[in-house]
Amino acid sequence: MKTEIAIVGGGLSGLALADGLHQAGVDFQLFEARPRLGGRIAALATPAGAVDLGPSWFWPGQPRIARLIEDLGLRAFPQHADGDICFEDERGIVHRGMGFASMEGSFRLEGGMESIIRGLGARLPQERLHLSSGVTEIAQDGRLLIDGDRWCEARQVVLALPPRIAATLRFRPALETDTARHLAAIPTWMAGHAKFVAVYDAPFWRRDGLSGDAMSRRGPLAEIHDASGPDGAPAALFGFLGVPAPQRRGREDDLRAAALQQLARIFGPEAAAPVTTDFADWAIQPETATEADAAAPAGHPAYGLPAALVGTWEGRLHFASTETASDMGGLMEGALASADRVLGLVLGARRNRPAR
Repeated sequence: MKTEIAIVGGGLSGLALADGLHQAGVDFQLFEARPRLGGRIAALATPAGAVDLGPSWFWPGQPRIARLIEDLGLRAFPQHADGDICFEDERGIVHRGMGFASMEGSFRLEGGMESIIRGLGARLPQERLHLSSGVTEIAQDGRLLIDGDRWCEARQVVLALPPRIAATLRFRPALETDTARHLAAIPTWMAGHAKFVAVYDAPFWRRDGLSGDAMSRRGPLAEIHDASGPDGAPAALFGFLGVPAPQRRGREDDLRAAALQQLARIFGPEAAAPVTTDFADWAIQPETATEADAAAPAGHPAYGLPAALVGTWEGRLHFASTETASDMGGLMEGALASADRVLGLVLGARRNRPAR
């Protein structure tokens, strides 16, 4: 297989880059190790609609994702924030009307954020999207080894992967020490987190004057939000686990049960009987996290593209994950910013290539 541009990673940045290349008439092949597109954008499918298991929000002042949503014909809606906020103290005593709605002013997407992935994927040539195709080795001459037995030859290679995941690939020749060190040092956004989702027949907490927002010092959920779709369907609550990643391993069933008990303490007995639940632990997904990501950063890292990652292999190897964006790195907007940056580099190199 030969192509102009090989994209490794089928998350938002990789798909957005592929979309830009396709619109510019540039040949590409995209390889994704998972059996699905989307990367960290994933959802629980329910009869009433999707509930996000990965990124859930975007904000005003993020023009790239706003344009993409409009371009794909999708509908955004404001995060529900009406009603009292709850706070659960160390003893499990719940206090109403405490704090503020931390996500008030943000927007969600009808059908979940996976709607963006489906929209982008649908308008790309399907024969160029290779799922369950993990790239394990990349050579400086543009050859990629896929699943240990297939090769692709490309003029340029784009790693639309978290930098720490990119650092685990085999490079021929090995990357310079400074380049490899910088790749491994960049924290993967969201990789140490886990989400618990509970889906209900109706958003009963709203009836009781609660917003669905809660903070807890008891846990296991440290931060809880209303995850319902527009007009309350599907009705759902979700929480970020406050239990560190190493302590979550092997305890999913216990944590699910404890999370339902906690939701019942905060929102009442109806919360103990959901229609369905889901538990997404990103720290155990090898396409997202490494051992170095087990401890989540204390705050939002100062992301961007280190100088050591610029012009790698004479400009034939590019890095395009959200963690390489200086503009809103870590967020979906950052993923789109990285895709835009690399698209400009790839098209520029193509225009400047000597005629044959």
